[in-house]
Amino acid sequence: LRERVKLRVDGGFKTGRDVVVAAILGAEEFNFGTAALIALGCRYVRQCHLDTCPVGIATQREDLRKKYEGDPDNVVAYFDAVAQEIRQILARLGARTLQEVIGRTEFLEAKEFEDHAKAATLDVSALIAPGHGKCAPFNTWPKNLGPGRDELNERILADVEPVLENEKRFEGRYIIKNGDRTVGATLAGRLALSQHELADDSVRLHFEGTAGQSFGAFAASGMTLILHGEANDYVGKGLGGGRIAISHPFVEQTDRDVLVGNTVLYGATGGELFVAGRAGERFAVRNSGGRAVVEGVGDHGCEYMTSGTVLVLGSTGKNFGAGMTGGKAFVYDPHGRLASRHHRDFIALRTMAPGDDDITDLKALLRDHVLWTSSKRAQTILDDLDEELENFWRVLPKALLAREERAAE
Repeated sequence: LRERVKLRVDGGFKTGRDVVVAAILGAEEFNFGTAALIALGCRYVRQCHLDTCPVGIATQREDLRKKYEGDPDNVVAYFDAVAQEIRQILARLGARTLQEVIGRTEFLEAKEFEDHAKAATLDVSALIAPGHGKCAPFNTWPKNLGPGRDELNERILADVEPVLENEKRFEGRYIIKNGDRTVGATLAGRLALSQHELADDSVRLHFEGTAGQSFGAFAASGMTLILHGEANDYVGKGLGGGRIAISHPFVEQTDRDVLVGNTVLYGATGGELFVAGRAGERFAVRNSGGRAVVEGVGDHGCEYMTSGTVLVLGSTGKNFGAGMTGGKAFVYDPHGRLASRHHRDFIALRTMAPGDDDITDLKALLRDHVLWTSSKRAQTILDDLDEELENFWRVLPKALLAREERAAE
């Protein structure tokens, strides 16, 4: 399996030496977190999840963002220094590239700590033992890049590009399988590179079947992806615009039908998602602008959400709204379960009644959900909304309420 996977490592990486040692132990990719943030201007206050970052990095608040004084060039300078140290160490080892030392544990030797009671008992010989047999010490890309690896995305791009050049509307139909991953991202990337702004629903793509991971990831404005079937995890990851609609033509809609997997709408900054069925865990995690309707979610719904609007037309799992500091959510809860399943430290529940300011948003979400998925549940609720309002909770982040109170003062 070593020839089929890449090994990525992290955990306090700060210097070029850290990278070289990790490579010698077998790593191929290296994550820098805290050190890069410090270079960017982070003061390590550890308030990232509270939306109160005092230097304006990990926050959606405009008043805090104005305090940001960091310089991206400092990050460039930092990584240049790391790279230079890597080159110097490689030169001392007689290697020209980092790949030449991956898995070469003969370059390491264990330090002796005879005067340290605990360190003297530690045996690291297994970690620095030579590789076994003829197994490659690093990933071999050719085996992972076979023909047809992204066939559906390439076919979609080939179909759409001529239409984009003529600024005409496009509509296409495709069969999708669970091996087709990140469908729509190639087209979204093409639109981003061309800086071509599409009118709403300029490119409508219909799919039938079961989508693999990250269906509709990074979809851009003007794109509409309609899936008749079901999808795996990470639907709408990084959604920046456009629209995704998922329904199942052969499933009787009940509260138990799961049409999308876990971590849906992860890190979305815009766009819309409509799912005529349930989602798995961590729905809308880190959502910071997406608009979504789903008919039930698992645990940790709306986790770390900072902006956007979510409507849940069904039951939720535990820990709803944990880390939620912005945006809002509506939850249809006729059985009164949300009161014992939400995160009380982060969100507050408010009842709804005719005349509330948010009813316009709620109606719009229900109508759009019916329009794009033909949801029977949404239509039934919409037809009797005045009576059904008592079954809805309006979910508001306490951080948002506190900001509104301060503004009112």
